[in-house]
Amino acid sequence: MPGQEMRDTAIRVTELSKNYRLGERQPYKSLRESLSSAFRRSEGGRGYRREVFWALKKISFEITHGDILGIIGRNGAGKSTLLKILSRITRPTLGRAEIYGTIGSLLEVGTGFHPELSGRENIFLNGAILGMRRSEIIEKFDEIVGFAEVERFIDTPVKRYSSGMYVRLAFAVAAHLETDILLVDEVLAVGDSEFQKKCLGKMGEISNRGRTVLFVSHNMGAISTLTEKSLWLQDGGVREFGPTREVVDSYISVGYQASRVWRAEHENNKSMQILRAEVEPEAVILDVRKGFNIRIDYVVRKPVQGAVVSAILHATDHAPILSTEDVDTTPSLLRDRQPGHYRTTVHIPGDWLAAGTYLLRLHCGIVNHVIFNDISALQFELTETGDPNLRLHKRAYMLPYLPWMTEISQAPENSVPPAVE
Repeated sequence: MPGQEMRDTAIRVTELSKNYRLGERQPYKSLRESLSSAFRRSEGGRGYRREVFWALKKISFEITHGDILGIIGRNGAGKSTLLKILSRITRPTLGRAEIYGTIGSLLEVGTGFHPELSGRENIFLNGAILGMRRSEIIEKFDEIVGFAEVERFIDTPVKRYSSGMYVRLAFAVAAHLETDILLVDEVLAVGDSEFQKKCLGKMGEISNRGRTVLFVSHNMGAISTLTEKSLWLQDGGVREFGPTREVVDSYISVGYQASRVWRAEHENNKSMQILRAEVEPEAVILDVRKGFNIRIDYVVRKPVQGAVVSAILHATDHAPILSTEDVDTTPSLLRDRQPGHYRTTVHIPGDWLAAGTYLLRLHCGIVNHVIFNDISALQFELTETGDPNLRLHKRAYMLPYLPWMTEISQAPENSVPPAVE
């Protein structure tokens, strides 16, 4: 029935497109400036043909109430532009977006807050904008403040809040004021890890109550945990739309080379640079029982202190499985690295990891200060060559054979009584 379909649909986007003219601003102009500009355009004056950039190109998808949709893609893919259109912050150039229900959004730090007003006043302001009665806002007030953990500063102007406090309060307001649809951009990355976990839990709770969430993130672990459907945007268009696991697998496989060797495309002028990495040995298969080496070649161009070279293994859902640094066993490197070419190798023991596909990320930088490299490098397979029944029932990535000690002793006095037949 058409009426039932409309009630089930939360957002329907059809051929949605948005373009910008590069270099063009929209300032307020005087009558004289407007007439002058119009005259120059009519005369075919130079410099008025601006390049058109399509931030979105014919985007189409549909989600129902209660869905949590993950939106993924590289920087500049059009994710934030899509959310701004759905939030009615900007208008589309072409196409249509049908929205069934009220929308709350958390798109960037400070969105919807007046800097001169206190946290308390901004909560009531946001509630009023969403059409809530004062009694409804009062009912939610303590829950919002407690979730945001800003009780001490609730009467302080928000312009004095740190970015973390801003985000905590903004998310708490958006999540607790009863909108039908919640749009959340990567802004959650500003908060600390514990608060991010709390936010993810809240979004799951929101969905279970029938509300809809659109969640933009570069964290594939969070996307995989929270969402069942995902939209992959690339160069302004839809690259893939469907079940999250399938979309995330495709997205990650594009970023990582299916190879045992990675090489830098060119040298830069940074103090340190990773030039090459390799997963060894050069066998046809990598045996889970025998383990493997990760060998990294890098160059130091200037003396550096406090630097590390890291190898991080991820699962295909981008969850981090193992992280190791060269300073773990050679702490002297943390104090001083002189110019030169270096080769470092780390051994991952056999019988630690399950059979399957793994992603190798490479990193080098000065701890808590600067990143020289953060590279999505390799995708490789570990193969089970022994009896698969030894591990098949174990549902984990890391499956180490660790020493256990078992002794046979007398039954304790308060043991479980025997079964009665």
